[in-house]
Amino acid sequence: MLGGAGILLGVAAVPAQAAEVSYLTECIPPAISGLPPVEGTTKADITAPAEAKVGDEVTITWKFVQAASKNPDILDLEKDTVMPTGTLKAAGAQTADIAMEGPRQNPAIPKNSDMKLSDMTGTLKLTTAGEVTLTPDAYDINVSKPISTDTKCAPKETVKPAATIKVTEGGGTSGGTTGGEPTVTPTPPTGTPTPTGSEGDSTGGSTGGSTGGDDGQTDFTGKEVSVAYACKTPIGDKNATSPVQINASKNGGSYDLTVQFKGSVMDSPADIPADSVKPSMEVTLGGSDTGSVHVEGPTNAEAIKTGDPMEIPDLTGTYKPGATGESTLSPGVLTVEALGTTTTCTPSKTEVSLTLDTTEQASGAAGGSGASGGDSAGSASGTSSGGGLAETGAEGHSSLKALGLVAGTAVLLGGAVFTFMPGRRVR
Repeated sequence: MLGGAGILLGVAAVPAQAAEVSYLTECIPPAISGLPPVEGTTKADITAPAEAKVGDEVTITWKFVQAASKNPDILDLEKDTVMPTGTLKAAGAQTADIAMEGPRQNPAIPKNSDMKLSDMTGTLKLTTAGEVTLTPDAYDINVSKPISTDTKCAPKETVKPAATIKVTEGGGTSGGTTGGEPTVTPTPPTGTPTPTGSEGDSTGGSTGGSTGGDDGQTDFTGKEVSVAYACKTPIGDKNATSPVQINASKNGGSYDLTVQFKGSVMDSPADIPADSVKPSMEVTLGGSDTGSVHVEGPTNAEAIKTGDPMEIPDLTGTYKPGATGESTLSPGVLTVEALGTTTTCTPSKTEVSLTLDTTEQASGAAGGSGASGGDSAGSASGTSSGGGLAETGAEGHSSLKALGLVAGTAVLLGGAVFTFMPGRRVR
C-alpha cells in the first residue's frame, strides 16, 4: 500500500493512506466492435500521502479493484496488451486534473471475463496549504491486439472523494512560481522516459520523452502516445487509434528520427505483391519550433500472402531545427500507399511524444519542412507552412476493387491492418 505514495524531490516519506470508492460508470466500446454502451461499477483504491508540505510533489496510485466493463464475448485478450489511462480530480485547497497512466501489463484475459487493469500512477505539485481531496474520474482502456482500440469509461453519478492530503506550509521555496496552474504530470510505465515540461499546450496533448541538451547525450527516447486518427480511404472514412513513439539520435546540429508504431500485427486480407506498400508521415513540430519533418519507411521487400502477418516498418528521417529552445515532436499525418491507392490519416489532436532542447540551424524548420537533405521529395502528401498536409486520394481503382472483393476495405495503420468484413464479425 506504500508503493507509489512517497514524496519526490528528496522529501522524507510520510504515512500513506488508501481508500476505496465505488461509482456507477458507463463504458463505450470502440465503434469497430459494434457493441452498445454498457454500465457497471468501478471500484478504485486511491493511495496518497496523508500529509505533505507546499512545494512537495507527491505520487498518487489508482488501483483497480474492479473495472466497470468486462472483456466482451468476442475474443481472448493476450498477456500485456491492455493499458489504462485516466483522470484523478484534485479539489479543496487546490484544484487540478491529475493525468494517471498504468503500464501495459496484464494476465491473459479470456472473453466474457473481468478486465484486469494495471495500477495507474500520477504526480501532483502541491501549491496551497489546506486539505486537498482526490476523486477518481473518467478512464480509458486501450487494447493493442489484434488491433489498437479504446474503451472510454466515465462516471454516471457524483463520485465521493477517495483520499485527502493535509497540506501544510513549507519551510521555504525551491525557486518555483506561485499563483499559476499546478504542475501535474503522469508517471509513465516502467521502461518509458519521464515526460518533461508541463502537460498541455496550445496544440493539445501532453509533453513527453527525453530532452536533448548539451550534456553529451546523443540518443533520446520518446514516450509512447495513443493517437486517434481520422482516415480518408478511397472507399470511405474510417477512425482508428494507434500507439506511436518517436525517438531521436543527435547527429551534429540535426537529429535522426525514428517513428515506431507499437500497434500489433494482423493478417493480410489479400495477396499483396512485393514493393507495393509504402508508409510515410509528417512529424509535427511544436514548442519553440514549427513546421513538420518528413519520415518514411521502405516498401515491403517480399510479397505478402493472404493470411500472412503485415507490419508497418520504422519510419525514418532527419530533423534540422529551425529554432533555439525546447521543441516538441508529435505524430502527424500518416500516409499509406498500397495497391495503387492512397490512404491519409489525420490525428484528431497533437500528442507530444518527444521533447528536445534544440539549436537553430541554417535552413531549418521554423514553419516549413524540418527534413534536411531534400530527400522528402516524392512523398504522396504535400506540405504547407505550419506542418499541415494536403490530403490525397486514390490514383487508381482496379487494384482496390480486387482487394475489395476479398475484404471490403483495408486501412493500414500503426502496424495493424484494420479489415472491415462485410456481413461478418471483425476478427
